[in-house]
Amino acid sequence: MNSVAVVTGASSGIGAATVRRLAAEGFHVLAAARRTDRLADLVREVETNGGSATAVGCDVTSDESVARLAAAAAAAPGPVTLLVNNAGGARGLDPVETGAVGDWQWMYDVNVLGTLRVTQALLPALVSSGAGTIVVVSSTAGFTVYEGGGGYAAAKHAQTAVAGTLRLELCGRPVRVVEIDPGMVRTEEFSLVRFGGDADRADAVYAGVSEPLVADDVADCVAWCATRPQHVNVDRLVVRPLAQAAQHKVHRAG
Repeated sequence: MNSVAVVTGASSGIGAATVRRLAAEGFHVLAAARRTDRLADLVREVETNGGSATAVGCDVTSDESVARLAAAAAAAPGPVTLLVNNAGGARGLDPVETGAVGDWQWMYDVNVLGTLRVTQALLPALVSSGAGTIVVVSSTAGFTVYEGGGGYAAAKHAQTAVAGTLRLELCGRPVRVVEIDPGMVRTEEFSLVRFGGDADRADAVYAGVSEPLVADDVADCVAWCATRPQHVNVDRLVVRPLAQAAQHKVHRAG
């Protein structure tokens, strides 16, 4: 009987890459996201490659939708041993002075409260498995601020606080809490969403950077952390491309 992994934000980017990688590691993966058409394609791809996955429509900002995800996990073909809280995102690059409250509220609801809702819903199953792992995909913005990133950094700082607090509260129970903090990752949607679909502004983020991280790099980190012996807890894994020494220090060719 396969262990079951639940991955939120699974319809693209890091989430989709994580679904593929965990299926290759032998998990039955519940791929959860709002865009079920994309999930269906992803599940077909996983199964074609010999893996096992199920698509579950889920909006992490909705209590009712997360409850349905928990029900799907309860009906899954094996114990739920891994939750990857990956759903998240950024909107805008405005200074605090002019930042849109709606953008900040969305970032908090998806990144922070989404993690809270899904973790609360699946924690009983993770505990009862006797060998659970919760992975929180945060960001280097969770511990470093930068101009224009106030809303996103605030949300990711809060998400980091949730992960750290949860680890303390679960001490003595059979559930690990892992935080993964990527730096510059080029995916097909992150910057497009941040800039409201403006492809030129999105591309400018990576201009001159020959090899930013890609989604598979972060999925590799998730899989590595999740497959360590159960007594090994990787509290925090920070991963950046070689070209990025720090949030503000990026080598750009030309």
